[in-house]
Amino acid sequence: MVFASCYAPRRFIIRSGRVLRPCVKKGTVPLAESVFHQTPVVPSGAAFYPVTDTGPARKYAFLVVPGFTLLAFSSAVDPLRIANQLAQKPLYHWRTFSEDGAPVPSSSGIPIVVDSEITQLDRDTTLLVCSGNHATAIAGPKGIAALQRHSRFGGTVGGICTGAMSLAKAGLLADMRFTLHWENQPGFRETFPHLTPTEQQFEMDGRVMTCGGGAAATDMMLSIITRDHGPHFAAIVSEMCLRHVMTGTERSQRSAIGAIIQSRNPGLISIVGLMLENLEQPLPMEDLAASAGYSRRQIERTFKASLGMTPASYYRKLRLDHARALLATTDMSLTEISTACGFESVSHFSKVFKSQFGCVPSKHASRQTVREAGRELVR
Repeated sequence: MVFASCYAPRRFIIRSGRVLRPCVKKGTVPLAESVFHQTPVVPSGAAFYPVTDTGPARKYAFLVVPGFTLLAFSSAVDPLRIANQLAQKPLYHWRTFSEDGAPVPSSSGIPIVVDSEITQLDRDTTLLVCSGNHATAIAGPKGIAALQRHSRFGGTVGGICTGAMSLAKAGLLADMRFTLHWENQPGFRETFPHLTPTEQQFEMDGRVMTCGGGAAATDMMLSIITRDHGPHFAAIVSEMCLRHVMTGTERSQRSAIGAIIQSRNPGLISIVGLMLENLEQPLPMEDLAASAGYSRRQIERTFKASLGMTPASYYRKLRLDHARALLATTDMSLTEISTACGFESVSHFSKVFKSQFGCVPSKHASRQTVREAGRELVR
C-alpha cells in the first residue's frame, strides 16, 4: 500500500528493487518551492464557515524522515485540510518532501509518495521535519542542510514527534523552548546534554515550533489557525477533528503521576515523583520517606498496599524502564546506560535487567534494532 500526497505529479519506476526518479531536463536544478505552483487542496464538504480577508495561502513543507509516524504526520496535515474545506478557500498550502524525492516508509511500514526532494524553499514557507521513535530518527545531511539554510535566511522551522532531534542536530535549538515525544526525551537528553526539552504537548518560540506528535500535532496546528484566522474558526476546525476546544499549551504530554499509579495518596505521589527525578543517583529510602513525612516502615506498607511491591523494587523498576528506553533510542554503551540509570556496574545492571526483562541488555531486541539502524546509516 502507498499513500500519495494530494498532488504528486512525479511518477516513480520500480526496477530491481530500486526507485528511479524521473529525469530532470539537463542543465536545470529543480527547486522544492516549484511544487507550490500547483493549486492548493480545497476539498468540498457539508460544513461551511466563511473566512474573509485571507490573503495568500500560507505554505507548509513537510520533510518526512524514514520511520516517521503516520499519526503525527496526518494529525498535522489534516487540520490544514479541514481549514481549507470549511472556508472553501485555499487558506493553507502544503507539500511533502524527502531527501532524495523517493517514497518514504513510515514506522507502520506504509510508505508515502512525496512531491519532491528537498532543496531550496521560499522564506515564507514553514519547513517541518516529521520523524518517528526510532533511535536514528534524524534527518540525513541533505535534510539537516535544508533546515540550516531555511533558518539562516529567515524561514520558520519545526519538528513533529521527534523532529526536534533533527533541529538539534542542525544547531537550531540553542536557547529555545522546544519539545518532542516523551518516550524519546530520555535518549534526547543523553545525546544532546546541553539542550532540555519541555514536557508540554507543543512549543512555539519565535521561528521554531515543535510538538510531541500524535494529538499534540493537531493542537499545534490549531494554535496556528487561531493565530491566523481567530479562535472561533479554530474552534470549528477543532470540532471537525472531534476534539474539544483546546485549552492551551499548559497541557503536559503525560498524565499526572497520581493517574498513572492510580492513587490519590499525596505522600506516595511525592515519593514516586522524587524517584523519577533521581534515576541516575538514587536517593536512600530514608531520605524518600522523610521527604513525605513518613517513616521507612510506613512507606514500605504504603507501596505494598498501593503498588504491590516494596519501594526499593519499584525504584529499581523505574530505573530499568529508563534503561530500556535508552537502549531503544540511543547508541550509548552499556557502561554509559548503567551509570545513567544508577547502577554500580555493568554486571549488576545486566543481572537485574535480565531478571526483569528475560534477557541481558546486549541481547535485547531494541538494542539489535539500534545496531541494525546504525549499520544502515553507515552504508
